Amino acid sequence: MLKSLFIQNFVLIDHLDIHFDEGFSVITGETGAGKSIILGALSLVLGQRADAKSLKRGADKCVIEAVFDISRYALEPFFASHDLEYDAGSCILRRELFASGKSRAFVNDSPVSLPILKALGGRLIDIHSQHQNLLLGDNRFQLRVIDMLAENGDMLVSYGEEYARYQAARKEQADLVERAAQSKQEEDYIRFQLEQLREADLRPGEQEALEREQETLSHAEEIKGALYKVSGLLEGEERGALSLLREALSSTRSLERYFPKAKEIVERLHSAYVDLGDLASEAETLKEDIEFNPNRLEWVNERLDTLYTLQQKHRVDTLDALIAVRESYEERLRAIESFDERIAEGEKRVAALYESVCRQALVLRERRARAADVLVARLVALASPLGMPNIRFQVESVPRKEPESDGMDDICFLFSANKSAELRPVAQIASGGEIARLMLCIKALIAGFTALPTIIFDEVDTGVSGDIADKMGEIMRELGRKMQVLVITHLPQIAAKGTAHYFVYKQETDEHTLTRIRHLGGEERVNEIARMLSGASVTEASLANARELLGAR
Repeated sequence: MLKSLFIQNFVLIDHLDIHFDEGFSVITGETGAGKSIILGALSLVLGQRADAKSLKRGADKCVIEAVFDISRYALEPFFASHDLEYDAGSCILRRELFASGKSRAFVNDSPVSLPILKALGGRLIDIHSQHQNLLLGDNRFQLRVIDMLAENGDMLVSYGEEYARYQAARKEQADLVERAAQSKQEEDYIRFQLEQLREADLRPGEQEALEREQETLSHAEEIKGALYKVSGLLEGEERGALSLLREALSSTRSLERYFPKAKEIVERLHSAYVDLGDLASEAETLKEDIEFNPNRLEWVNERLDTLYTLQQKHRVDTLDALIAVRESYEERLRAIESFDERIAEGEKRVAALYESVCRQALVLRERRARAADVLVARLVALASPLGMPNIRFQVESVPRKEPESDGMDDICFLFSANKSAELRPVAQIASGGEIARLMLCIKALIAGFTALPTIIFDEVDTGVSGDIADKMGEIMRELGRKMQVLVITHLPQIAAKGTAHYFVYKQETDEHTLTRIRHLGGEERVNEIARMLSGASVTEASLANARELLGAR
């Protein structure tokens, strides 16, 4: 509920600080006194856009602050999701406007964007004006009314989650079909590239081995000549290294009897002789193995050309990267070949979710049908005394071909104020006054089924008087027993039924005309009701009538 409203430097208001009561409160005042200005200030703190013209003339800054008790509205998740401090007993919304045209918004002293302020404000106050009456002709609003009466909240959440899964599955399936179609167009190209890579018979490490072999084959004559020379230097009979080592070894062994270190020299010479002997044998073998083979060299060159060409074609630098390209094509081909199976599985999943969504939608439809019968009976009973004695009302439900986020039903409110007139959609046939009264009745009916925000009725009683006004006042007073209701009215029959009464007036000063508001009680309230009854001249009769109206309350 709205606990208080503070306004500073807004249009004709220099300073206002209003505290509101629970239940049904009325706001009255002469035309032009500033009731709409107060409502405009409240709209701004709820997130409506503003400009510098909203500031009081001569002021640099305008401040509007509203304090709410939000303990009934289960808004803690909203505050948590927007990283805002949550205080159920005192939620403060503040809006600051500057002469430059800039503005700032705060929730519990934390700066917020205008969309966040508006989203929160819409959950705290419902300003019911003639503009909002247009909602009654909106089929989505009509469906929400039926759902409130059917208490479908939890079921709509469950349905919405299943519907979201169904929509996600449909999108996934559509994407899969699209990818399959694109892949089918690429299949021939992929198969051709893959076949070429497979024919190349790529093997890890092959390129490095071939490049080494190419070097060897290209320099076979130089290699063979060098090895021949090495072999001759090692094994030459007269001056070969091995021959010289044998001679050195023989000479050193003759010294072992009388030169102790000769033994160590013998061992080292023998080791060198063995190593060089092995090396000589290996050089001889290698010399015999190396031969100039032009056919093999031609094959190696061609093979390397193939590998280099494929690498250049696929824009890679190594054989390993080329093998990775081949594997990628193989994976893509496997995916293409599996599309039919995956599409079939996806179709089964979509069909199962569709069946589940339709099943839940059918339950919603049955609950809505029962709620529609209740709405028709109660609305007719409630609206008949409001100047519509011959009202006929019907809720038409048309099944949708496909499920949507709120089910598979289109709801339309059909209305006729006369016995003989054809039932037609309420937006097409009802007058502005009739729509206002129907909207009042609907809100009175749904108030018992959900925690509605504070409702402000802005002169919805325009065009009615007498007994009808009295009945509308009764409905508002009954509504006020379930929630906070504020009514801006010119009708004494409605004003007298409020549990609290606020009076808006203008105060003239030497420099300015200012809007003021004060809480009325006792004789002040009697006088205001009497003024509303008789106009500028308050008579004893109007005073007596005012006391009678207040006494009836």
